[in-house]
Amino acid sequence: MKNDLCPQCGSEHIYQDGSLWICPECALEWSIGTDTVLNASDETVRDANGNPLADGDSVTIIKDLKVKGSSSVIKGGTKIKGIRLTDGHDGHNLSCKIPGIGAMNLKSEFVRKA
Repeated sequence: MKNDLCPQCGSEHIYQDGSLWICPECALEWSIGTDTVLNASDETVRDANGNPLADGDSVTIIKDLKVKGSSSVIKGGTKIKGIRLTDGHDGHNLSCKIPGIGAMNLKSEFVRKA
Protein backbone atom coordinates (compact mmCIF):
# COMPACT_ATOMS: atom_id res chain seq x y z
CA MET A 1 0.00 0.00 0.00
CA LYS A 2 1.31 3.40 -0.91
CA ASN A 3 0.91 5.70 2.11
CA ASP A 4 0.84 9.15 0.54
CA LEU A 5 -2.93 9.83 0.78
CA CYS A 6 -5.59 9.11 3.38
CA PRO A 7 -7.77 6.20 2.19
CA GLN A 8 -10.93 7.84 3.62
CA CYS A 9 -10.71 11.54 2.68
CA GLY A 10 -7.74 11.64 0.30
CA SER A 11 -5.80 14.16 2.38
CA GLU A 12 -2.08 14.43 1.72
CA HIS A 13 -1.37 15.65 5.28
CA ILE A 14 -1.03 12.21 6.85
CA TYR A 15 1.73 11.32 9.29
CA GLN A 16 3.23 8.24 10.88
CA ASP A 17 2.97 7.55 14.61
CA GLY A 18 4.72 4.34 15.58
CA SER A 19 3.16 1.56 13.52
CA LEU A 20 0.13 3.64 12.47
CA TRP A 21 -0.66 6.24 9.82
CA ILE A 22 -2.91 9.06 11.03
CA CYS A 23 -4.94 11.62 9.07
CA PRO A 24 -5.39 14.87 11.05
CA GLU A 25 -8.30 15.98 8.85
CA CYS A 26 -10.69 13.03 9.30
CA ALA A 27 -9.00 11.34 12.33
CA LEU A 28 -8.64 8.02 10.53
CA GLU A 29 -5.98 5.61 11.83
CA TRP A 30 -4.71 2.61 9.89
CA SER A 31 -1.77 0.26 10.15
CA ILE A 32 1.15 0.67 7.79
CA GLY A 33 1.19 -2.73 6.08
CA THR A 34 -2.55 -3.19 5.55
CA ASP A 35 -5.72 -1.46 4.44
CA THR A 36 -7.36 -2.22 7.80
CA VAL A 37 -8.98 0.81 9.39
CA LEU A 38 -8.50 0.83 13.16
CA ASN A 39 -10.54 3.87 14.20
CA ALA A 40 -13.05 5.49 11.85
CA SER A 41 -14.23 9.05 12.50
CA ASP A 42 -17.87 8.07 11.87
CA GLU A 43 -18.03 6.55 15.36
CA THR A 44 -16.57 9.53 17.23
CA VAL A 45 -17.70 13.15 17.14
CA ARG A 46 -14.64 15.38 16.94
CA ASP A 47 -14.14 19.13 17.27
CA ALA A 48 -12.43 21.43 14.76
CA ASN A 49 -8.99 20.37 16.09
CA GLY A 50 -9.74 16.64 15.93
CA ASN A 51 -10.27 16.14 19.68
CA PRO A 52 -13.01 13.64 20.57
CA LEU A 53 -16.13 15.11 22.19
CA ALA A 54 -18.40 13.47 24.77
CA ASP A 55 -21.70 14.30 26.46
CA GLY A 56 -21.25 16.97 29.12
CA ASP A 57 -18.09 18.51 27.64
CA SER A 58 -17.58 22.27 27.47
CA VAL A 59 -16.76 23.77 24.08
CA THR A 60 -15.90 27.17 22.64
CA ILE A 61 -17.26 28.56 19.35
CA ILE A 62 -14.32 29.19 16.96
CA LYS A 63 -15.95 31.78 14.65
CA ASP A 64 -18.99 34.04 14.49
CA LEU A 65 -22.10 32.05 13.48
CA LYS A 66 -25.33 33.53 12.16
CA VAL A 67 -28.49 32.10 13.71
CA LYS A 68 -30.82 30.93 10.96
CA GLY A 69 -34.15 32.78 10.97
CA SER A 70 -32.88 35.49 13.30
CA SER A 71 -30.70 38.57 13.26
CA SER A 72 -28.68 37.15 16.18
CA VAL A 73 -25.05 36.15 15.90
CA ILE A 74 -23.16 33.72 18.13
CA LYS A 75 -19.78 35.36 18.67
CA GLY A 76 -16.54 33.44 18.32
CA GLY A 77 -15.13 32.65 21.74
CA THR A 78 -18.54 31.96 23.32
CA LYS A 79 -18.18 29.13 25.84
CA ILE A 80 -20.89 26.47 25.96
CA LYS A 81 -21.19 24.06 28.89
CA GLY A 82 -22.82 20.63 28.94
CA ILE A 83 -23.15 19.69 25.28
CA ARG A 84 -25.03 16.57 24.20
CA LEU A 85 -24.08 14.44 21.20
CA THR A 86 -26.93 13.77 18.79
CA ASP A 87 -27.43 11.73 15.66
CA GLY A 88 -26.87 14.62 13.27
CA HIS A 89 -28.27 13.41 9.98
CA ASP A 90 -27.94 16.97 8.68
CA GLY A 91 -24.45 17.49 10.15
CA HIS A 92 -25.67 19.22 13.32
CA ASN A 93 -24.33 16.67 15.78
CA LEU A 94 -24.23 18.76 18.99
CA SER A 95 -27.22 19.87 21.06
CA CYS A 96 -26.65 22.67 23.58
CA LYS A 97 -27.99 25.77 25.31
CA ILE A 98 -26.16 28.94 24.30
CA PRO A 99 -26.17 31.81 26.82
CA GLY A 100 -28.36 34.66 25.54
CA ILE A 101 -29.63 32.63 22.56
CA GLY A 102 -31.22 29.43 23.91
CA ALA A 103 -31.31 25.78 22.85
CA MET A 104 -29.99 24.86 19.42
CA ASN A 105 -28.01 22.31 17.44
CA LEU A 106 -24.49 22.99 16.16
CA LYS A 107 -21.99 21.31 13.88
CA SER A 108 -18.91 20.03 15.70
CA GLU A 109 -16.64 21.56 13.04
CA PHE A 110 -17.38 25.04 14.49
CA VAL A 111 -16.33 24.30 18.08
CA ARG A 112 -13.20 23.35 19.98
CA LYS A 113 -13.00 21.51 23.25
CA ALA A 114 -12.57 23.91 26.18
